[in-house]
Amino acid sequence: MTTYVEGPVHVSVPATSANLGPGFDSLGLALSMRDQLTAEVIAGGLEVEVNGSGADDVPLDESHLVVRSMRAAFTLMGSQPPGLRLSCTNVIPHARGLGSSSAAIVAGVVLARGLVAGGALLASDDVLFRLAARLEGHPDNVAPAFFGGFTVSGQDEDGEFFAVGSPVDPRIEVVVLVPPTPVSTEVARGLLPAQVPHADAAADAGRSALLVAALAGQPEHLLRATRDYLHQEYRRPAMPDSLALVDRLRADGVPALVSGAGPTVLAFTDATGAAALLGRCPDGWAGHRLDVETSGARLS
Repeated sequence: MTTYVEGPVHVSVPATSANLGPGFDSLGLALSMRDQLTAEVIAGGLEVEVNGSGADDVPLDESHLVVRSMRAAFTLMGSQPPGLRLSCTNVIPHARGLGSSSAAIVAGVVLARGLVAGGALLASDDVLFRLAARLEGHPDNVAPAFFGGFTVSGQDEDGEFFAVGSPVDPRIEVVVLVPPTPVSTEVARGLLPAQVPHADAAADAGRSALLVAALAGQPEHLLRATRDYLHQEYRRPAMPDSLALVDRLRADGVPALVSGAGPTVLAFTDATGAAALLGRCPDGWAGHRLDVETSGARLS
């Protein structure tokens, strides 16, 4: 018989940026912007409270993404609690390419494990990560949200997901410029062609490899390393202002790119360049100076 812990458990989960230019569906970075969630097993029913980003848009029933993820993790561990109370304080902007859905999924599976006495024996980190990746459909945001830092992730031929951490030079900082209008991942993916030229694929592979080295300790190569050939230009019709800003920044030597499926623009910088980049934030957009977040989901 499953035993549930008494009282609430709390988790914080970082925002993430996937792709980072050329690393389509494989590279991801955790950022120092965190959603905070609390869950508790109750006698019956479901109570969901949401504050912050998406509070007026997300459902407050079993279809809520965090709840669905919790249910999947409880099923994995062999039982469902009699009732749940969930409270979410969202900071990560929704539908902006900063991993809000992955944060919700990771939060849900980690909360569920935390509510089960001995949950870590029933679901290891690797098992829980793979569940989260299956729920999301791809691991590029889930991996840094779960593990933190900079991750290289993917899926083997047998369908199994994997994630490997890679170091980030401590001199590197991040500025994100967030437009007011969202773009859904479905719309952004729908603009991508089924096939790309072999030369573009080869160029993208080379830039992805260079990006790993540049982030690890050679940031002077970040401008070249963040050049993308596979997805950003195809998505221009859905986010013309974002790509125009990327073009202007890159023309000035700034390693800028579309974060995830967009439309947020991310730029790599250092302590001396962050303020100037924030000064280039367009009217009506929100600018944030962020660190690379070395820790992923944190349970307390």
